[in-house]
Amino acid sequence: MGDLSRAAQGRALTAAAKIRPATSADIPAIADIYAHHVRHGTASFELDAPDTAEMLRRWQDITAKNMPYFVAEADGAIVGYAYAGPYRPRPAYRFTVEDSIYVHKDHAGKGIGALLLPALIASCESLGLRQMIAAIGDSGNAASIGLHRKFGFTQAGLMKDVGFKFGKWLDVVFMQRTLGPGATTVPE
Repeated sequence: MGDLSRAAQGRALTAAAKIRPATSADIPAIADIYAHHVRHGTASFELDAPDTAEMLRRWQDITAKNMPYFVAEADGAIVGYAYAGPYRPRPAYRFTVEDSIYVHKDHAGKGIGALLLPALIASCESLGLRQMIAAIGDSGNAASIGLHRKFGFTQAGLMKDVGFKFGKWLDVVFMQRTLGPGATTVPE
C-alpha cells in the first residue's frame, strides 16, 4: 500500500484529533510545543522558553479568568493548543480577546490549527465577547496569517521591525475578527 501522502496523513490526523479543554496534566506537552516555537521560530518573540512551572502559571491565569484554553489530542498525544486571553488589562477592552495557537512541529500544516481556531471563536462568542485580535509574529508567517484569514480575520495593522530575534528585525501583523454581533449592539 505504501506510505500515505502528507495530505492523507493530515486528513487522518485531523479526523482522529479531538478538541477539549486543557487540564494541568497537559501542561508538560504544551510547554514542549511552545518551547520548540520559542527556540526555532518567530511566531513567539520570547527568547527563552518558559519552563513547565511558568506555563502552568500562565494556564492558571487564563483559566482563572474563565477564558478558553483548548488542546488538540490525537492518539493520546497533544498535537496543538490554543487559548484566548484579555487583549489589554484596562476595563474598556473587556469584550476583546487575543488568541494564541501553537501546533506540534511534527503536525504543522495538517489542519490542527483549523480545528482549534473555530472552537476558540465559538467559545469566545458564547462568553459574549465581541472582538478577537491576532498578533502574529513575523509578517512572513504565511501559515498563521492564512489560518486566521480562513476564519474571517482581516488585517488590522502592521508594526514594522518591532522585534529582534535570530539576528533579524521582525514585524507584527495584527488581524481582527468580529465575534457574535460585534459592535452592532451594546453588550449586556
